[in-house]
Amino acid sequence: MGTVVSMQIVGHGTSQRARRDRTRGIDRAVAWFERIEVVCSRFAAHSELRQLSTRVGTPVPVSPLLFEAVQFALAVADETHGAFDPTVGHRMEARGFNREYRSGDLVQSRIPAPDDVSYRDVELDVGARTITLHRPLLLDLGAVAKGLAVDMAVRELAPFVNFAVDAGGDVFLSGHNAHGATWTVGIRHPRDATQMIETLQVSECAVCTSGDYARHVPGHVAEHHIMQPLTGVSTTAVASVTVVATSAMIADAFATAAFVLGPIEGLALLERHELRGLIVTPTLERVATTGFASA
Repeated sequence: MGTVVSMQIVGHGTSQRARRDRTRGIDRAVAWFERIEVVCSRFAAHSELRQLSTRVGTPVPVSPLLFEAVQFALAVADETHGAFDPTVGHRMEARGFNREYRSGDLVQSRIPAPDDVSYRDVELDVGARTITLHRPLLLDLGAVAKGLAVDMAVRELAPFVNFAVDAGGDVFLSGHNAHGATWTVGIRHPRDATQMIETLQVSECAVCTSGDYARHVPGHVAEHHIMQPLTGVSTTAVASVTVVATSAMIADAFATAAFVLGPIEGLALLERHELRGLIVTPTLERVATTGFASA
C-alpha cells in the first residue's frame, strides 16, 4: 500500500506462550494488509480491482472485501454528491500517480475512461454481490482500502485489549499505552513537519489525517493528490483534515471528503455524521467540530 505499518501490543505477559500469541496476532493482522492490497490495488495488473476494470457492462461477482470497499466508497460519494469519488483512477494516472511503490515502475492501465465518468457509472447488486461498470473506468480505493486494512487488523488484535496500529498516519488506538494512560496522538503541522498542530488523548478509536503535503504531482510541488473528481484539479482551500471515528475506514474516507468539500461544507459533513474533526486551512486557520478537543 506504499506505507509503513507498525503495531504495538502493550503487556499481555512475558511468558513464552504470551510472546508466541503476540507474534501470531501481529502476523494475522499484517496479513490483512497484504490481502487487501491484492484485492484493492489499482497498481497491480492481477489485482481483483484491476481485473474488474477490464469487464465493462456486465455484472461481475466479486469478493466480500472488494464489495465492502466499493460499497462504502459509493455511499460516501453519494453522500457528498461526488466530492468524494472512487472512479478517479484514470485522473490519478494522468497526473502522474501511477508508479508502483516498491519497484518504481510506471503503471499504465490503458483504460479509455471518459472525462465525465463518475460514481454513478458503478452499480452494485447486494443480493448477488456483483459490481457492474457501465462505462470504462478505473476505480481508486486509496481513501478506503488502507482504512479497511487497519480495521481488519484491529479485529485480529482485539483480544490483546491494549494496542496501537499505525499505517502511515492512519492510526487506531485501543485500551491504554505502556504507562497505563490513554494514547497520545500528535497531528502534524501542515507547514512544518517538525511540529504538531494539535495533540489528542484518545482510546478505542481511529485518527486519520489527509494533508496537501503527503503526495505531490511529479514535477509540480504546488499540486497534490487530493483533487476535485470532475476536474482533476488539486483542492486548495484546505491544508489538512483530521477525523476521529470508531473505524479507520470511516475516518480516512471522511477526511478526504471533507478536504475536497472545503472548510465550511467539510465541517458540515463531519457534524452531520457526528464525527469529530479538525480542518486546517493554508493560512493555518483552524475549524473544528464540536467536542474535537475532547476526542
